[in-house]
Amino acid sequence: MNINEELLQFYVYKHIIKKKDADVVLSESKKLGTNVRDYLLVKEYTTEQAELEVLGEYHCMPCVQIDMLDIDEELFSMFSFELMKKSKFIPVSIDRNGVLLVATGKPLDCNAISSIAICHSGPVDYVLTPPIEIDRYIDSIAAVQSTSSALNDLNSEKDQEIFSKNYQEILDTVSDADDVINNPSVRLVDSIIKEAIPYRASDIHIEPFEKNVKVRYRIDGDLQERAEFPIESYHAICARLKIMSGLDIAEHRIPQDGRINMVVGGKEYDFRVSTLPTVFGEKFVIRILDKSSFHFTRADLGFTDDEGVYIDKMLRMPHGIILLTGPTGCGKSTTLYSFLKEINDPTVNIVTVEDPVEYTMNGINQTQVNVKANMTFSAALRSILRQDPDVIMIGEIRDEDTAEIAVRAAITGHLVFSTLHTNDAPGAIVRLEDMGVKDYLVGDALGGVIAQRLLKRLCPACKKRGKTTIQEMEMLGLTEPITISRPQGCQFCNNTGYKGRVAVHEIMYMNEAMKNAVSAKMDLESLRKLATQNGMKPLWESGKELVISGQTSIQELMTLSTD
Repeated sequence: MNINEELLQFYVYKHIIKKKDADVVLSESKKLGTNVRDYLLVKEYTTEQAELEVLGEYHCMPCVQIDMLDIDEELFSMFSFELMKKSKFIPVSIDRNGVLLVATGKPLDCNAISSIAICHSGPVDYVLTPPIEIDRYIDSIAAVQSTSSALNDLNSEKDQEIFSKNYQEILDTVSDADDVINNPSVRLVDSIIKEAIPYRASDIHIEPFEKNVKVRYRIDGDLQERAEFPIESYHAICARLKIMSGLDIAEHRIPQDGRINMVVGGKEYDFRVSTLPTVFGEKFVIRILDKSSFHFTRADLGFTDDEGVYIDKMLRMPHGIILLTGPTGCGKSTTLYSFLKEINDPTVNIVTVEDPVEYTMNGINQTQVNVKANMTFSAALRSILRQDPDVIMIGEIRDEDTAEIAVRAAITGHLVFSTLHTNDAPGAIVRLEDMGVKDYLVGDALGGVIAQRLLKRLCPACKKRGKTTIQEMEMLGLTEPITISRPQGCQFCNNTGYKGRVAVHEIMYMNEAMKNAVSAKMDLESLRKLATQNGMKPLWESGKELVISGQTSIQELMTLSTD
């Protein structure tokens, strides 16, 4: 019996797969020339985390997250980045007895074992770490080194004369494509963009000032300064960004919008570029969208099982409007896309109108707003209604015209998804009425509203547990002290105390009682009370549960105030 068959039997024993599927998995993996483990992950028989825990038990190796490891980055000089990424391993540390600790995502990889043996003659211990985390860590180190190298070249005295030129002059001074690629300004821009990926940045800000240019990343909702370089380099960097994103290099007086498509670490990313003229030059903001990893489950999006019951009811509705509300950047579009993915079926005609199209989805007809061509939300919607749609997704309801068309589409047999900017779920009703939609139409058309916010997740490596103070007990409405977690700060979270974000939701399902209350012109506060009586859990209560469970802090909970 070979290793594939042994591992497959162990997966059956641990209920990773069903016994009846084992023979199919083994034969198909042999046909494709891959191992059982990779086949199970590609075919989504299991998740990487669940599989890794079972694999650790099989190999008698501890399974840890990379955040929990104190990695000595000087050891990276022992191996090439290409080898570490291909074989999925990272040297972690060497103890006083000369034992090298290695984090691996592919245990018993012969190439990795041989390479480690050549570079380290002493004993080696292994821990299992998710391969995707190893890739991200290696990418972050490689990107930092690349940025530092480009900055050093840029700051060198002999290069200052080159960088003060515009981009076309730089192109005229080089002899071939390799010279362009190796130009420090080109390498710097590429490194800044690529480095943002492993840092989990959602946006990159490149801002010119009087004497320097600053680069900031938005990570977990907060801007963090990453780099600074001389203003002399700005012209070349500005032109490089414009060329990459298809913008007019000669235009500096008006804002422009463009896009960059780039493969980083084997994954395809879409970078939306926006320019804004300022006193010292054009500021660039680059929004980062991962096009290849849109595989969110409801649990990934922060929905609980109880909330899933209401979502199922909404998605099964034959017609009506489902609204996602919340501030900019709270993940409304991501949640909408996940809903569309759930209901996407060859028997359903789904059409969207967006500004812009953020993720392209197979089987869904997506339309982009073009104001210059008079292709507005309302104009696109009128055309879409003649396309025999079953489901319509509107990127955002911004005006009275769009709201009216959306409502009428909902009451004439279409399921409509859209977003709206309100503080909470019941506020969406008032917002639609403010846009001129009649209350009886709102009550008839509205199927449900989901208010969403993002709270920063406490860093698992450094969060500190402790009893609640009297003030904290008052905030949480407690009469007895409990143990909660607080932010501290460490190397893994860039001393912020937080790493990643978690979503909280307020779901208002429009049953008959709610519809009748809207048609009867019930005031907002009374609507809130009725919605709560009908099962809606307020945002504050959802956030409070995350504080008590140790996922976020009281400071983050306070941001949910809708007053």
